[in-house]
Amino acid sequence: MAEHWADHGADHGAGRTVTVDGATVPLRQGQTVAAVLLGLGRSSWRSTAAGRPRGLFCGIGVCFDCVLTVNGAREVRACLRLAEPGDVIETDVPR
Repeated sequence: MAEHWADHGADHGAGRTVTVDGATVPLRQGQTVAAVLLGLGRSSWRSTAAGRPRGLFCGIGVCFDCVLTVNGAREVRACLRLAEPGDVIETDVPR
């Protein structure tokens, strides 16, 4: 697998990973859940009832477009939630 741009110079540290839709991915200290997903090249992770993609929009927790599930808690705003090692992040868009 090719190295992603977000990995260049990243100090992930041993065991600093999260699970995103079943895949283990590296975590940088201080990253929000939204930053983890954007670093993976994901710009949307859910869709509206009409099927329109949604992801990070305002980035400050106002719009609720970036909600997803973290550690079983639904409706978590990805832009506000700091990712922690071991977090299980579930999106509504299958990969």
